[in-house]
Amino acid sequence: MQELRQLADDIQSELLYIMSKTQKSINASLSVVELTVAIHHVFHSPVDKILWDMEDQEALMHKARTPDNLSSYTCRGVFDPFGAGHGCSSISSGLGMAVARDIKGKRDRIVAVISNETTMAGQVYEAMSNAGYLDSNMVVILNDSHHSLHPKLEQVPKASINALSSTLSKLQSSKIFRKFREFAKVLTKKIGGGMHEWAAKIDEYARGMMGPTGSTLFEELGLYYIGPVDGHNIEDLVCVLREVASLNSMGPVLVHVITKEDYKVEDNQMSKTSDEHHEGSINLESLHCNSKPQTYSDHFVEALIRESEKDEDIVVVHAGMGMEPSFQLLKDSLQDKFFHVGMAEQHAVTFSAVHDVDRQKIPVRFVITSAGLVGSDGATHSGAFDITFMSCLPNMIVMAPSDETELARMVKTAVHIDDRPVCFRYPRGAVATTDPKSYVGEPIELGKGRVLVEGKDIALLGFGSMPLDIKLVRMLCKNHKFLITVEEGSIGGFGAHWRPITLPDNYIEGALPQDQLALAGLTGNHIAATALNLLGRTRDALLLMC
Repeated sequence: MQELRQLADDIQSELLYIMSKTQKSINASLSVVELTVAIHHVFHSPVDKILWDMEDQEALMHKARTPDNLSSYTCRGVFDPFGAGHGCSSISSGLGMAVARDIKGKRDRIVAVISNETTMAGQVYEAMSNAGYLDSNMVVILNDSHHSLHPKLEQVPKASINALSSTLSKLQSSKIFRKFREFAKVLTKKIGGGMHEWAAKIDEYARGMMGPTGSTLFEELGLYYIGPVDGHNIEDLVCVLREVASLNSMGPVLVHVITKEDYKVEDNQMSKTSDEHHEGSINLESLHCNSKPQTYSDHFVEALIRESEKDEDIVVVHAGMGMEPSFQLLKDSLQDKFFHVGMAEQHAVTFSAVHDVDRQKIPVRFVITSAGLVGSDGATHSGAFDITFMSCLPNMIVMAPSDETELARMVKTAVHIDDRPVCFRYPRGAVATTDPKSYVGEPIELGKGRVLVEGKDIALLGFGSMPLDIKLVRMLCKNHKFLITVEEGSIGGFGAHWRPITLPDNYIEGALPQDQLALAGLTGNHIAATALNLLGRTRDALLLMC
């Protein structure tokens, strides 16, 4: 055990070094170091399958200790049978692997690690219910960091870790106890006369009394509950996991592990904006006082707050894992009119509109952040497909701003559209200009484009709004030989019927933004080379790309 403890210490030191160099919070990775060491000590990857449901729980790997080479997201590989991406997927994928294993007659073990953040998503419970019904052997580990997306849930009594809970966890996971419990089930069924149902209720009641609040929910779903276990005590973790790993034909098991995310880096100069709410002291000026570059989200929030001051009917429904600092400002401003539903996007849409938003022309405004390429966050979080699938909806108005001023005007426009749904997208990162007073309160005219620069032979069309400005397109067709559309979206979007320059038909993995654009063929040189090729100036195009 001493070697395992030393290994955990070394990994934590390495992660803290990465944290100090990248200025990124990796507390989620730090909190599961001991758990990760224990899992890999007991289970034997890649023969045994270990799946994580959240990318930021997994330890960051790096190359040459340079921030540019850091990758915080996993792809499918030998030791990662299912690439971590959207949270709440590990139980579903793990159950699929368990069933496939059973069909093939193999004996490898399946471990799915979830977090209490992802227990807000319905897919987790759908997967648990199906796992309980199918009764396939698999281990679900709930990493409970006492962190919740919903502040009110923090008032619920938390599971405590002490000598008694440690002993009970070891007892629950022991082979002798499990076999005795299974024997009791068989015996009471043979006795009949309702004895089995009566004994099951006694068992559930007793385990509910011993376990933490909510532990019987997992039993109702068909998973055998064990816990809570101290997630930073390697000895306890190894003891419980060994017992669980040794059990055969016992069905799905849930191990409740308590961890903490309170690691700090001394003299760390990282911005703590995302962790601090500054309640009671935030105002619009704070968006411009911060030394960090202004983002599209900052300008969106500023515009929406101004509109909400004029229209008391504006309500915001926010879905997703975390919350950007600017959205925290929006939450503080709207207070009871801001609803953060966690990782429950399907619920968020129906909650906003009852159902069938587009078919019923319900004026729900969809704000799509992180549009296009997103740098080091890679393919999982890139917004490449929204233009295509949103444009397929017959009643949906689709917009994308060319700058932060146009974004503010689109907010104004969306507020005044009350006969159909609207969506607009904006990219992650800093804005092109630095004018803090860029808010323009005039709405844009739907279906109206604008000419930025006059030219001849070739016209470049940038995606600004849908429906298209047909008059402008016809004018460009009349006065130019070629039309080239440029959009940071997938094939099949705005420019599907012209000569488009879009993201390629593959995923762009994490890299610096300029490198991603180069890989996608969306840099200025790529666009110019495309235009030169159309004009027959192939040599000039080649020289431009050298």
